[in-house]
Amino acid sequence: MRHFELPKPLHPLVALVNYDYFKIGLEDAGRNFLIGFYKISFKKNFSGQVKYGQGYYDFEEGGLPFLAPNQLVTMSDEESSYEGYALYFHPDLIRNYQLGKIIQQYGFFAYAVSEALFLSDKEKVVIAGLFEGIANELGNSIDHFSQDILVSQIELLLNYSNRFYNRQFITRKAVYNDLIGK
Repeated sequence: MRHFELPKPLHPLVALVNYDYFKIGLEDAGRNFLIGFYKISFKKNFSGQVKYGQGYYDFEEGGLPFLAPNQLVTMSDEESSYEGYALYFHPDLIRNYQLGKIIQQYGFFAYAVSEALFLSDKEKVVIAGLFEGIANELGNSIDHFSQDILVSQIELLLNYSNRFYNRQFITRKAVYNDLIGK
């Protein structure tokens, strides 16, 4: 966060960046980064490609890419405006929760996934609401329930993402089958 001159996170294990208030510059375009966090980005209107491992996430009218800790990411050189959020959370946040045991079952954190989750307008409203709920919780003073609530909200975000991913691959499979048929 310091590298991008963002304010100190409100929680020691979670940071939420609202791109409406913080703009990402191009001075790091083309640079590779390893981040030690999970990252879930909600890019409402970003169009372009982001290099992830040996492949690229391809966006059309925004999307929801997922990054696991210690994976190679290359900063985009697209001069696009970002709108949305980036959620970063340390593996220690979920370590003692069921989510920590099953997070690898969410396949969209794998390098092998070559496309971001594309969202319908209705799905964007759901995802925006989930990010706003996380933002609200991070705005509260930390208490004995903070971590439980944050982990629950992240798990809910992942479950909705799983639902939307399954919808995406059902509908995109039909598109690919049509292309192969032609």
